[in-house]
Amino acid sequence: HVCGLVARAPCPRLQSAANMGISRDSVHKRRLTGGKQKQWHKKRKYDLGRVAVGCKLSANKTVRRIRVRGGNYKFRALRLDTGTFSWASEHSSKKTRIIDVIYNASNNELVRTKTLVKNCIVAVDATPFKAFYMQHYGLELGHKGVSVAETTPKDEGSNHHKRVIASRNKDRKLDALLEEQFATGRLLACVSSRPGQSGRCDGYILEGKELEFYKRVSAKKKKN
Repeated sequence: HVCGLVARAPCPRLQSAANMGISRDSVHKRRLTGGKQKQWHKKRKYDLGRVAVGCKLSANKTVRRIRVRGGNYKFRALRLDTGTFSWASEHSSKKTRIIDVIYNASNNELVRTKTLVKNCIVAVDATPFKAFYMQHYGLELGHKGVSVAETTPKDEGSNHHKRVIASRNKDRKLDALLEEQFATGRLLACVSSRPGQSGRCDGYILEGKELEFYKRVSAKKKKN
């Protein structure tokens, strides 16, 4: 009771509105036909949603553990710059550094802010894959103006090792577009894991028609 004014208790409805959490329920939504639905129950724990946290590309790796329903755990990656990427045609997976976010079909803003999400296209360091190719085939990738088909494999070692390298090179195939990328030291890859759920940023190296498409898209973006 100050200056003749009576202090009132805060309105409970306003208080509950301020404390409302994020809900993923559909009770508050309209039906497919457009009709309104009666709110036949209040909020439930199983309808709980959480604040979206985009995983950023950064060398300061940060992963948070979140306790979720059923006593399970999610791993929320906040910052990452490495991941395991598989080279499908060579049946090889290597841990490598993520250099840049190149394209995102859902939102260009996620490219500008370098946000790592599932299905975004990133540029990764080609060094571990070059090393694998050298060890497996005896061929060094990444020489500008020199095709791998023109070079002879380095078959140093025992006679058995030479025969192994020769037999591997008989059936060897390398995508021309992929070979071009090795010269730049960067490979285009697609993220197939969910960094906000698993705490990892893993994926696969783009090849064939998929690589052609994303090369074309990135070239268009550079023109514009």
